[in-house]
Amino acid sequence: MSTTLWLVAAYLVGGIPFGFIIGKARGVDVRTVGSKNIGATNVFRTVGKKWGLIAFVLDVAKGLVPTLVCRHCGCAQAPSWLPLAVGMACVVGHMLTPYMKFRGGKGVATAFGMLIALIPSLVGVAFVVFAVLFALSHMISLGSCGAAAFLAVSIWFPVLGTPGRSDLPQCILVTVLALFVIWKHRANIGRIAKGTENKIYLFGRPRA
Repeated sequence: MSTTLWLVAAYLVGGIPFGFIIGKARGVDVRTVGSKNIGATNVFRTVGKKWGLIAFVLDVAKGLVPTLVCRHCGCAQAPSWLPLAVGMACVVGHMLTPYMKFRGGKGVATAFGMLIALIPSLVGVAFVVFAVLFALSHMISLGSCGAAAFLAVSIWFPVLGTPGRSDLPQCILVTVLALFVIWKHRANIGRIAKGTENKIYLFGRPRA
């Protein structure tokens, strides 16, 4: 496969709106309820926890599988940066899906899948950052932004098996991706600052 074909295919796979499809199958148009976002968080909140988890797993797979396939089964003559570019194309596809007039989700789950394929150890720490922030605040948006900020900084240092700034393309693209994810959460950040952000309780709300 040529580089262009890899990127186009990855973009089209990343653009599959699993959250919207799951919602429609359950009789809910997630674009009109909750945060009006097609991502797994809104599915979780408006369709149900089980369906939100399924949407999350599928959105992760959109970034993970194409990146892994490209990394391990791609052409030997392909440039070394192609798996990262394929993963980025998946994330852009999710954020700007061609199947829904280029209006998509925030890209966190798909970016998570892509980065698992590329830098699993660093992503593991980022997931811990997400989990701690979410557990303390019950806000997925805060956990997502915290994990993205961690990756934007840590990718520049040779830690946990990552090459750091010696792999400049990876540093730049991961940083751009992380900042883009944070930018997609700008409305959430505004609500967090006002104290009006929606909260999710996995095991039910605590008693007053």
